[in-house]
Amino acid sequence: MTSMTVVTPGPFATVQDLGRRGYSRYGVGRSGAVDRTSFALANRLVGNAPEAAALEVTMGGLSVLAHHHLYVAVTGADACARVDGVLVGHHTAFVVEAGQILTLDTPTVGVRTYVAVRGGIGVDAVLGSRSTDTLAGLGPEVLRPGAVLPAGNLSGRFPSTDFAPVATPTAGHLTVDFRWGPRDSWFTADALSTLCAGDWRVDAASNRVGVRLQGPRMARARHEELPSEGVATGSIQVPPSGPIVFLDDHPVTGGYPVVGVVDRASLDRVAQVRPGQVIRFRPVDRTSRRRQHPERTRP
Repeated sequence: MTSMTVVTPGPFATVQDLGRRGYSRYGVGRSGAVDRTSFALANRLVGNAPEAAALEVTMGGLSVLAHHHLYVAVTGADACARVDGVLVGHHTAFVVEAGQILTLDTPTVGVRTYVAVRGGIGVDAVLGSRSTDTLAGLGPEVLRPGAVLPAGNLSGRFPSTDFAPVATPTAGHLTVDFRWGPRDSWFTADALSTLCAGDWRVDAASNRVGVRLQGPRMARARHEELPSEGVATGSIQVPPSGPIVFLDDHPVTGGYPVVGVVDRASLDRVAQVRPGQVIRFRPVDRTSRRRQHPERTRP
């Protein structure tokens, strides 16, 4: 078993894996890495299994001291990783020797950076996952200075590729693919058009639970109270304050109508947007079910 110590955690950093499955009936959401593409790439670069736990670092600032020879990969938002002050590649696997310090700067684009260590972060699992669920308070604590993180030993062949030339997050407008429903019929036709035609600005109150958006008002066609119902990751819930795109720490139920659900590939990019960025929604099922079935009025 190898290990490293957190010297500084930055603004916010957690341990994440693919999350907890099968516990929604008990009020426990899945949680897990919010940018799953970047998370998966980090694990692939060091030869880990897809479910191995890694670090999810929000807005950089992390520094960790290696106690043993570590094989590491950094992906997601480019936070200019350095080993003892020497810049190392992004989307690349590299070695951190015992006694060396790996540091991340603040990324200029994107929000979340992933740090995978060969063997995975070996903290104790809770309900089958090592993910920190910030809403439910499950899993390992948010990283603090002095926290010791064990990493497992992994034998076998190293991956043949140690660099992945993939795109980093964008700083400009982001177009997001989504599918209508289940409650698009609760909004007026003008509101549905507004969702797709409007510029939605990311609010500073966004977090792992969801990305809050500011923009034009979406008028409802139905005004009665909606009984709480299950909501999926990627749901676009519309309370009076404006749409929220739910990320992986979202509640398992909600009482506001969900107008659509963001596709997973787009959701990984939503997880990297910064406050002030603009999101635009693009339906991939072309027309709303409300227009296809105007006679449907039941909740």
